[in-house]
Amino acid sequence: MPDLGGVLDALPLGVVVVNEAGAEVARNAAAVSFTGTRHADVLLNEAVDRQLKLALAGRNSVEQIHLAGPPPTVVIVRAEPFGHGAALATLEDITERFVVDQVRTDFVANVSHELKTPVGAISVLAETLLGETDDELILRLSGRMVAEAQRMSRTIDDLLELSRIEMGGDMLTASVNLAEVVNEATDRVAGLASRSGVTIQTIVGSGDTHVVGDFFQLVSAVGNLVENAVKYSDGKGPVRVSLLPHATAVDIEVADQGIGIPPTSIDRIFERFYRVDKSRERTTGGTGLGLSIVKRVVTNHGGEVNVSSHEGEGSVFRVRLPRTGGRPTGMMGGNDEPRTNGQ
Repeated sequence: MPDLGGVLDALPLGVVVVNEAGAEVARNAAAVSFTGTRHADVLLNEAVDRQLKLALAGRNSVEQIHLAGPPPTVVIVRAEPFGHGAALATLEDITERFVVDQVRTDFVANVSHELKTPVGAISVLAETLLGETDDELILRLSGRMVAEAQRMSRTIDDLLELSRIEMGGDMLTASVNLAEVVNEATDRVAGLASRSGVTIQTIVGSGDTHVVGDFFQLVSAVGNLVENAVKYSDGKGPVRVSLLPHATAVDIEVADQGIGIPPTSIDRIFERFYRVDKSRERTTGGTGLGLSIVKRVVTNHGGEVNVSSHEGEGSVFRVRLPRTGGRPTGMMGGNDEPRTNGQ
């Protein structure tokens, strides 16, 4: 006959059992693993006590607990009566499920909000075209419809990429040479830079430029930084991309001599859809998601991103990636923000 304690310890759910007097008679290993910090101990124990009291009174109950961490954790506590007046509570870590649901909810909300403008514009343009016979006007309106459709497509692509990165499920880590990442990223932006009259200069410092990470995510992050720098350079000076190896990390700096960022905006630039100058939205073709993608990729790799800027003189974005890679404690939270440094 197997030992009851061993059976309970084999369960993936935390289990706490109390007798009819409310005295604890069993707590399995999974339930013990939920505690370990004073904050978590107090909140979880209070929740378990509340639910068990309801169960002892004959009621089934459930409560969702959010622990700030690190790491942030979401736990479901359920309790129900359990034979001869006793009660049983279970603890289930639903953090991953909660984050996935939050990403889906955010995705739907963002799509609904951001696609209203191009969809509305296309609708108005299409209605204007109905019955129109002026070839020049038809050509002009058709061109605007194509531009709005392309804008909508870029927004959808960026939202899908950001949601995929936030899910974190398909991050393929390996030894990555950041020099190759920079080359790939700058190649992708080369056409835009040429059309904008902006040159891109790459500077690689001496030392090892390898980190552990996902090559494609890192190319996406660096590419967004370089593209952002080119778009807001206004044809002034080169965009410089520098790789600076250190003992335990590698820094990537992307510097431009463009319009800069106002002090009032510098703490918000990594928010989804935030644009420093909304009037430039159509001319730059941006979706307002590029820097959000940068922030999430850097967070996924256990790094940090900072920015310094002077209006009218340009901006410098600095990414520091640890050589060992990996997600830092607490990366699953949806509201984490990078540290910024306005000068």
